[in-house]
Amino acid sequence: MNAPPEAPGLVPGAHAADDVVAVVVDRSGTVRDWSGGAERLLGYPAGEARGRSLRRLLSPERVRAHTYAGPVRTVRHRAGHRIDLAVRLLPLGGGQGAVVLGVPAGAEATRAMHEAVGRGLFDQERMAVAVYDAGLRPVGANRTAEPGDGSGPAAALRLDDLQPVEEGQGTGVETIRDVLATGAAVTGTDRMLRDAGSPDRDRIIALTSARLGTATDPTGVLAVTVDISDGYEIWRHLEIVHEASKRLGGSLDIDRTAQELVGLLVPVLGDMASVEIPDDVLRGGEPPRYTGGHPENVMRRIAVRHAHGPWPSRMVQPGSWLPPIPERPEMAGTACGRTVMTATRRDAEQLLGHDPQLMELMLPDDMRASLGAPLFARGMVLGYVTVHRTLDTRPFTAADARLLREIATRAALGVDNARRFTREHQVSVHLQRSLLPQGSTDSAAAQTAGVYRPASGTASVGGDWFDAIPLSSQRIALVVGDVVGHGLQATATMARLRTAVQTLADLDLPPDDLLVRLDDVVQRIAEESPSSHPIGATCLYGVYDPVTRRCQFAAAGHPAPLVVRPDGTVRRVEVVPGPPLGVGGLPFEAVELELEPGSVLALHSDGLTQLDDYARAGDEDVLAKQLAAVCRPDRDLYDVGREIVDADRGPAPVDDVTLLLARVREIPADDTAAWRLPSDPAAVADARREVLRQLDDWGLAELAFTTELIVSELVTNAIRYAGEAVGLRLIRGQSLICEVSDTSNSQPRLRRARTTDEGGRGLFLVANLTSRWGSRYGTSGKTIWTEQPIDT
Repeated sequence: MNAPPEAPGLVPGAHAADDVVAVVVDRSGTVRDWSGGAERLLGYPAGEARGRSLRRLLSPERVRAHTYAGPVRTVRHRAGHRIDLAVRLLPLGGGQGAVVLGVPAGAEATRAMHEAVGRGLFDQERMAVAVYDAGLRPVGANRTAEPGDGSGPAAALRLDDLQPVEEGQGTGVETIRDVLATGAAVTGTDRMLRDAGSPDRDRIIALTSARLGTATDPTGVLAVTVDISDGYEIWRHLEIVHEASKRLGGSLDIDRTAQELVGLLVPVLGDMASVEIPDDVLRGGEPPRYTGGHPENVMRRIAVRHAHGPWPSRMVQPGSWLPPIPERPEMAGTACGRTVMTATRRDAEQLLGHDPQLMELMLPDDMRASLGAPLFARGMVLGYVTVHRTLDTRPFTAADARLLREIATRAALGVDNARRFTREHQVSVHLQRSLLPQGSTDSAAAQTAGVYRPASGTASVGGDWFDAIPLSSQRIALVVGDVVGHGLQATATMARLRTAVQTLADLDLPPDDLLVRLDDVVQRIAEESPSSHPIGATCLYGVYDPVTRRCQFAAAGHPAPLVVRPDGTVRRVEVVPGPPLGVGGLPFEAVELELEPGSVLALHSDGLTQLDDYARAGDEDVLAKQLAAVCRPDRDLYDVGREIVDADRGPAPVDDVTLLLARVREIPADDTAAWRLPSDPAAVADARREVLRQLDDWGLAELAFTTELIVSELVTNAIRYAGEAVGLRLIRGQSLICEVSDTSNSQPRLRRARTTDEGGRGLFLVANLTSRWGSRYGTSGKTIWTEQPIDT
């Protein structure tokens, strides 16, 4: 071992002058000179100490210990307290006296400890230790740091050969230069360097360095290096596995998971990587049985990565099928999750059966080694990942194979989760679409078009729905709703609510009353649900009457509709916001507005206004402006809805998007006729005559007989049971509507009369003469209505 030279600032245990007591005494023990350190440590000024006996001055006690610097004596300070000094006596020539040197015993213990640490550091063999002076010249090194040829410390550590492992870090020389300049020490965990001077293997060196001396007087640098190649490989693999856990488990998209996988493997494990997935898995199905090879059109390459340029054009490209791979014994283990390693290109060619076309498609020209692993999870092979080394000449090791297997397992779990999500999403979307009505309807009241876009990305399909429900007297109900949550439960709840709305709509309830009853339905569904997830919904319900051109709306926590007038101007309907469905105990309020024929009502879910364009704009009128721009009278409503919903706004929507458009129509006054009849049986004959005259004017003489019977029966019953004036109205539209209104709230009931009964056949006769009939209740009384088709 080479001991460090006795250079200034590098001598172990050196003390500053102020920390040393130096006293010159003559042969009688009288003080002749007194140092500044003695003044500071003992309290006596030099003038007071000179000429006095040192023994009487300090009253030294007996020796009680011995240290490296000499025996420890206790002396008296000028202030009276005691001080322990390690004392050494240096005689002067010719017997002229002596120099007494002393240092505080505690400082000497520290110095001795430092010396022991320094000797132990230089004596050990696992670490290479070297000391450099302020000019970065090596001035001392232990045996580990010295070259084997005995050339001395000038070549110690070969700092020029230590190159950074990670970008942005300096070389070994640059590191110790920074330490000397800044005083900021580096440790092995901070600075790991690759030994470029090691041709036999990839050696990783951990460098620890600290400045020697003081900040104002740096005297050199201490450098310690340790070969951590084995530990670094383990640490690197753990880091990669940890990174894989973060990057490969956060997506429910198979393509994205595959791209993350090849991005993780290149260039960390190899120069090229590719991922292949069976087409069935991409569609959310079960993977095909895998026995070590695969037939044609089973595996599709979906992700590639090349560290040194684009993917070779002659090889299988992303999105293309892999050619059929023959079954080989070497690949049989992949069905159980084992890796396949080829140390040379010859081995890889043998694995492919030396098929020239197959080798052209599967192997890069400059391939040196390859490593493959199945994406194996839950007992299934969900794909395959291959890594090639080209410019990297190192062979793959068993540790590399274990690493790839760990990463592939995590990727496989991500692929399987994405596959399961894809399957559930497809089932939900299919179920959702099958439960929604047809996209467009055409009636006397309005032309409608509904557009639905399911949630994408990691969000499952939600519970949005829309409906256009024909009502009595040519009216139409417009509905848009949104169930809380996503997935199959939300879809099933949506189906129940849509059915409930259709059933309640058939009762011809006003919008506010309908929402009250629908709120009861939601509460009952929540009580029956075994799930802990909240059950709720929002809904907007409106009824448009083409005769009066008036529309009533009520909302349960849902966005208000918009109206596009025929002149292109857009306004939002000021609907009174009610509570969401399922809250219970709170009323809803309806608003009424009159619409111009040709106006377009736009009902939508909140998913539309949550799209990125609207969210970034922070403007509630963005949708209104877009409607004004694209909703022209000459355009088909479905095309308008598609343009708005499918517009490219960046990332896919995280919630369902639903838009229902309705271009309203009117029934002209010439197509309606109404009469007020007194409560007199004789008025029945007058009613028949007026109806026959009106049908003749409309050219509907073929309906005269049946309509006369219907009017006679309904008016007679109204006069008999209501006892007050009766209203009669005919409406000519796509069918002939006959309405009879009275003040009674009794429910008309269809029954089959017995052969001996004298009455009870009226409603039965009406039901057989019409295509539809029913009754609805208003604020006072009821209205019985019938419909008869008009042949055109």
